[in-house]
Amino acid sequence: QVQLVESGGGLVQAGGSLRLSCSASRMAFSFNAMGWYRQAPGKQRELVARISSDGSTNYQDSVKGRFTISRDNAKNTVYLQMNSLKPEDTAVYYCNANPPFGRAWGQGTQVTVSS
Repeated sequence: QVQLVESGGGLVQAGGSLRLSCSASRMAFSFNAMGWYRQAPGKQRELVARISSDGSTNYQDSVKGRFTISRDNAKNTVYLQMNSLKPEDTAVYYCNANPPFGRAWGQGTQVTVSS
C-alpha cells in the first residue's frame, strides 16, 4: 500500500517561511504527478500545488508567487517551499498523487501562521 509521510510543518509568524517534505514509498513515484493539499478547520481539503511527472507545475491562485513545489525522483520526495506565509495559510498540509490515491492519505503536517 502507498505510504506518504509529511514533515516540516510548524508555527511561524506572518511573512515567514517553511519547507515541507513528503516521502513516498510503495508507488511508482517518478511516473505520478504529485500534489500538496491542505485542509483548514471547517473547510474541505483543497489542492494547493501540483507537479507533473515531467516537472511542470501548477498553483492555486492564492499561493502563486509565494509557494514552490519541487520533486526529487531519486529520493521519492516532493517538497513545498512556502514563503511570505499568511495567517490564512494555516492548515494541515498533505501530499498525495494527483489525482490522489484515496487510501494513501497520511497524517499531514500542521502549519500555523500567527499574525
